[in-house]
Amino acid sequence: MPLKIAFIGAGSIGFTRRLLADLLAVPEFTSAEFAFTDINARNLGMVTELCRADIAANNLATKITPTTNRRAALRGANYVFCVVRIGGLEAFAHDIEIPLKYGVDQCVGDTLCAGGLMYAQRGIAALLAFCKDIREVAAPNCLLLNYANPMCMMTWAATKYGGVRCVGLCHGIQHGHFQIAQVLGLEKKDVDIVCAGINHQTWFVQVKAQGRDRTKELLAAFERHPAYSREEKVRIDMLRRFGYYSTESNGHLSEYVAWYRKNPGEIKKWIDMSSWILGETGGYLRVCTEGRHWFEAEFGKAKKHEPFRYGPDNRSEEHGSHILEALETGRVYRGHFNLVNNSTITNLPPDAIIESPGYVDRFGLNQMPVGDLPLGCAAVCNTSISVQRLGVEAAVHGDDTLLRQAFMMDPLVGAMCTPPQIWQMVDEMLVAQSPWLPQYRKVSAAAKRRLAKGPLLPTKVTRGAARLKTRSLAELKRAEKTNPRAGH
Repeated sequence: MPLKIAFIGAGSIGFTRRLLADLLAVPEFTSAEFAFTDINARNLGMVTELCRADIAANNLATKITPTTNRRAALRGANYVFCVVRIGGLEAFAHDIEIPLKYGVDQCVGDTLCAGGLMYAQRGIAALLAFCKDIREVAAPNCLLLNYANPMCMMTWAATKYGGVRCVGLCHGIQHGHFQIAQVLGLEKKDVDIVCAGINHQTWFVQVKAQGRDRTKELLAAFERHPAYSREEKVRIDMLRRFGYYSTESNGHLSEYVAWYRKNPGEIKKWIDMSSWILGETGGYLRVCTEGRHWFEAEFGKAKKHEPFRYGPDNRSEEHGSHILEALETGRVYRGHFNLVNNSTITNLPPDAIIESPGYVDRFGLNQMPVGDLPLGCAAVCNTSISVQRLGVEAAVHGDDTLLRQAFMMDPLVGAMCTPPQIWQMVDEMLVAQSPWLPQYRKVSAAAKRRLAKGPLLPTKVTRGAARLKTRSLAELKRAEKTNPRAGH
């Protein structure tokens, strides 16, 4: 039987097309069967058409079967990529807008904090259904490759409760590796790194180049870099105070800890508005919304989309295709993967999902022992792991008490809100997101009654400390006329 690779959430424009291009850069995979599934038939159709055009432009005969029937897509699959965003942009907007009323100002809101916790409640409810289908209709020993955020909580739920083999994948380490090479004035290939921690809070605990350890040189190197000294203030401050560089972007990192997004004045000191990922309020929601509007309006018009060129020179650093290549061909691949800790990092809990070095070959994914993280780095991770554990158990069991406790324990939410405010905020979020939270049906109904009855605590009317306007399609088109890349 030919290899079968399925994508759940294949209507995701960026991930599906990019990952397919990476996979088809491997000659052995050009004869594989690809199945795309999504609940949005229109998005699924658009992405399938784009991918088929790419395949044709590369003179391949690879077949894609799109379907809204998830079990049909998963039937007989050897590998499943999960790239979903449950609730889409509508639910994502609630993740950002409701917490803002309570002073919780997020840049991304997809990993921790109020937005990440609610994203987990939606995602885990769906993910467990995916896992059930994989167990029942996919090929034996099928591997689930999870790209969906919140990475740790989703992978934790799939591993503990889903009954499937699962690995979580992210590209944050690759980008941080590139930055480190830049500030040291070296090529990335000449810098060897070891990262360990949890996804989006992984630490570069060892940086070697030119035959010596360069880890302690990083602070001075980043402080003197003309761009990063301005753009990565949070990451540099964490490096200054904890001794190790964090993998995640300035905007992401700022919302995972209690110190940098406490009030509008402080937020502006720590972020840079030249790119959304550097800390803009609701920045990721804005760019996702603009990108979706642009794609939906422009797709199918006379303007031709430039095809992806397949091949080793155009293959991305996303781990997914390299893992499949290693498992299927035996070519060894080294990377950083999200897996159950066990005893890999000895001062993090054994049940946590950690991100750490490993390698893949025909025999599977292999974790390498790390030992203890530096004590301060471990303390940051352990705080987040406690929030994640509460979030996972809340999502699996539909337990709003655990969900509220997770909100209380989250560093930024706890820094900004009193317990009564947290209780009311969670009620608002449960009601607003009830269409995507089947496990909370009764709880959401009770929350709705409480909100209607009152009295309610006062909330703020605010757009946040550093908000940019979401551009309309007309504004995006005008921007593209001035700068062809600005509209996208």
